[in-house]
Amino acid sequence: MPLLSRLLQGFRRTQPAPLPQPDAKLALGALMVRVAMSDRVYSVAEISLIDRVLARHFGLNPIEAARMRATCERLQSAAPRSDEFAALIRRNLTRDERMEALIDLWMVVQADGDTDDAEIAILEDTRSALGLSEDDSAEARASASARL
Repeated sequence: MPLLSRLLQGFRRTQPAPLPQPDAKLALGALMVRVAMSDRVYSVAEISLIDRVLARHFGLNPIEAARMRATCERLQSAAPRSDEFAALIRRNLTRDERMEALIDLWMVVQADGDTDDAEIAILEDTRSALGLSEDDSAEARASASARL
């Protein structure tokens, strides 16, 4: 192949890797990203928190957590509704694990110091789809505040 052709080929866009089939882990990450992005401000504080939560829950190093979050960002933009992610989590996680997921979501809502109505709306829809009560949500919110 001539040098110019090889050089031009380097500038061509390659097709992005296909998205993986979401599992409960990716669904949780995608929900955290969706909540963080719902107020149209995806802050460094939210991104950092999501990475830390993914690392803690799934035993990932910082680079692996960032890669997982990037995959979750792509998944959340490709999936039309949050309840699909929540249903996947509900089918595959125990009640205690779903409560932990709700705490994580509340931490994302609170991460940037600004609790937005759009974030809370998505979170509450997700809470309901997870099969958790309003009392569970209040408890999760308090736990999230204490952890932050």
